[in-house]
Amino acid sequence: MIETLPYLTKDFPPLGGRIKTRPEDFQVEEVPLYDACGEGTHTFFCIEKTGLSTLRAVRDVARAIGVSYREIGYAGLKDTDAVTRQVFSVEHINPERVQAIEVPRVRVLWTRQHGNKLRLGHLAGNRFIIRVRGAVPGRLAAIREAFDHLAREGVPNYFGPQRFGLRGDTWEIGRAMLRQDWAEAIAVMIGRAGERDYGEVLQARRLHDRGEYEQAAKTWPYPFRDERRACWTLAKTKGNHKRAFFSVDKPLKRLYVSAFQSYLFNKVVAERIESLGRLLAGDLAYRHNHGAVFRVEDPAVEQPRADTFEISPSGPLFGYRMAEPTGDAGAIEARILAAENMRPLDFRATGAHKVKGGRRPIRFRPNEWDVAEGRDDLGEYYEFRFLLESGCYATIVLREICKAELAVCEDV
Repeated sequence: MIETLPYLTKDFPPLGGRIKTRPEDFQVEEVPLYDACGEGTHTFFCIEKTGLSTLRAVRDVARAIGVSYREIGYAGLKDTDAVTRQVFSVEHINPERVQAIEVPRVRVLWTRQHGNKLRLGHLAGNRFIIRVRGAVPGRLAAIREAFDHLAREGVPNYFGPQRFGLRGDTWEIGRAMLRQDWAEAIAVMIGRAGERDYGEVLQARRLHDRGEYEQAAKTWPYPFRDERRACWTLAKTKGNHKRAFFSVDKPLKRLYVSAFQSYLFNKVVAERIESLGRLLAGDLAYRHNHGAVFRVEDPAVEQPRADTFEISPSGPLFGYRMAEPTGDAGAIEARILAAENMRPLDFRATGAHKVKGGRRPIRFRPNEWDVAEGRDDLGEYYEFRFLLESGCYATIVLREICKAELAVCEDV
């Protein structure tokens, strides 16, 4: 799916390589939207986690503190196969107790009090240090030239493959939700064993496909709580797909719909890949300094601002209240949504997760970037350093240079 999307740097020869040979090869540090003030009922705390997903870290930390995982606030999701630093929050737990927690693969770096809970989106950006191994050697100068081009023109703001799950199909679950096709949603979520499945997950999916729901529920591994719950519901209700799907936690269902929005957004970016920074009449331009959008009446007047990266064309995160462009930009988006036999109002479907929608720039700029060569006990590597705005994918930057789908499990 992401593999078929076009490159902006199509003339740059593939570099190849691999990432995440070990967690230290992929380091991420959050850049907070604001600092904790030092007063209030919420304790903000920065953790460093290694080889652990954010959601697993949230549950493990909550268990160690003795609270529900829902009481832990966080600004964004971070990589599993990496060393990442991010901030959590919890209310009515004193900082000393938080500082003293002991959780495998998690280290508390600091604590500070604040007046509100940390929520998704309370994040300015992420700073990355990434080592690419096994790439074509001796191309540092060419890499720097390509990176300079991306910094000037922008990187296609694709959602990365990790947005769509290990099987690349979470967007299909979101689409089925909005169509209220509960049988299809359940089939994709916990059935249809395929080539990307293995071990107990493969066995559990096969059991589901044979209608052995109770045994499937017993087979799903520990981290797959919602899959187990859905299988138990199927077993108890004699195959009621709607009730099974509604047993899934709301945050996961939101992720499914978000994946479908991301899938459609990627298609729009791909349509405009040859001119990411060129404004069209009727475009909704995105202001990078504060995220607002405005309608472009005269592209010739606004284009100089796009040339300096003050603004960029935006693409759709479809929803029933999303602002829609007009002209050629609007025609592209309408055609892509119609190809799925859907309308904006379908994102308000009764019984599904209701989504208002929004806009997202179709390009982004890597800041404070640098590339160097290095060598350690595992051999030679290229080390990439850059700062990205919140919501932008580091692996999409590397994709333009390496011409390979390097990501396995990156989140933002």
